[in-house]
Amino acid sequence: MTRISGYGHGTPRRHMSIALALLLAGCASMAPTYEVPPLPVASRYSEADQDGANAAAIAWHDYFTDPRLQGLITRALDNNRDLRSAILHVEEARASYGIQHAGLFPTLDAQAGVTRSRVPADLNLTRKPLLGNEFQVGLGMASWELDFWGRVRSLQDAALQDYLATDAARRATRLALITQVANSYLGLRELDERIILARQTIASRTETLRIFSRRVEVGSTSRLDLTQVQTLLTQAQALGAQLEQARASQLNALTLLVGTPVDLPAQRASSDDQDMFMELREGLPSALLIQRPDIIAAEHQLRAANANIGAARAAFFPRVALTGSLGSASAELDGLFANGSMAWQFAPSISLPLFDGGRRRNNLSLAEVRRDLAVAHYEKTVQGAFRDVSDALAARRWLSQQLRIAQNALATQTERARLSRLRYDNGASAFLDVLDAQRDLLVAEQQLVQTRRALLSSRVSLYAALGGGSLAADAVPTDAQPPTEPARGARLP
Repeated sequence: MTRISGYGHGTPRRHMSIALALLLAGCASMAPTYEVPPLPVASRYSEADQDGANAAAIAWHDYFTDPRLQGLITRALDNNRDLRSAILHVEEARASYGIQHAGLFPTLDAQAGVTRSRVPADLNLTRKPLLGNEFQVGLGMASWELDFWGRVRSLQDAALQDYLATDAARRATRLALITQVANSYLGLRELDERIILARQTIASRTETLRIFSRRVEVGSTSRLDLTQVQTLLTQAQALGAQLEQARASQLNALTLLVGTPVDLPAQRASSDDQDMFMELREGLPSALLIQRPDIIAAEHQLRAANANIGAARAAFFPRVALTGSLGSASAELDGLFANGSMAWQFAPSISLPLFDGGRRRNNLSLAEVRRDLAVAHYEKTVQGAFRDVSDALAARRWLSQQLRIAQNALATQTERARLSRLRYDNGASAFLDVLDAQRDLLVAEQQLVQTRRALLSSRVSLYAALGGGSLAADAVPTDAQPPTEPARGARLP
């Protein structure tokens, strides 16, 4: 395929040589030569760590090892409406590409017809009415453009790139869905553990209230201490009600993602939560170009915009179209296929644009501006991907430190609560010290659970930011069982 990157001036002989070359080539692309824009990011991540496996090569069911989470993701991939819409958009783009591709070939139609006519006597030389018949059958070719300048080919290339971009967007939607389900599931487990801690606190403080109520009855303690115990209990009860509401909302959000009803009973997080993910290798930023589906989609959109420039340039040159038919015609039906009844028509046409009020020039300017917009979108997508990875790496590092600090803080608050209660029982301090210690202990317990979940979510985000599973097959583990009955219906491809 001959490629032309611009316009020029020369001798008529040179112009004739170029036209002959284009005619022999069959088609010529006038789109500018495509060049991948340089990466507008740093050469490495600030928190880079080369240990671990390549995220793009790890399938989601290998990275997420929790059977309940695997079941939820499997059901979401089957039933999520956003993913289903993305798949249908791919089919739509594929059909559009097929329509555009068909423009490269002529359209042949089978034609058959009969005409019966009557000419009045005063309109013919015989001065008698004339009756006539005409029977026709054959093949007809509609106007077929000979793509000398590559206009149709460029439109086909643009449609192909749009199709590939839509498919990459479908894979990006799929990865985003997996990430959302995983984070929603982790958020649900966090709330489950916080609710369990709140219920334990409520039960303990209810027993404390019973003991202090008895002490007030026998006169061994003051009513002020009793009101302070009641304050502790109401605070824990309020927290428990807030967490129950948050869990209901989180479960509703997870149900929307999965696309079918979800029934997950409360469970306490296991001690090996930090081992439920594989270690990942960040690699270099250039690897994002082949791993992140959103970057792949942006590059295909850039290629499509580049091809549209070729179509806009080709509009400045003449269009050559062919129209014709071949068949048999006769005045009598039984003579339709007799010797000498063959009929044909061949009608080539050339359309040379002369004046259109600047429409073609503005179409070309529009195509070039859209190409520049596609470049800006591509660069922004790369920068966004780099930030996603950098944020996930920073979160993984600093949340690990925050988790250790939260564990130390919980141990300290637990000892403080024990000592303050011991001092109060021995009459060495007021119950206000116990009140403060118990309140801070509850806060420390809740913060530890929240920090642990945030660390797990950062590892989910890192997997997605590195294009997790984009180079792996879309296989589903046979042992991934959903927590409830699987949804009915065929799975979309």
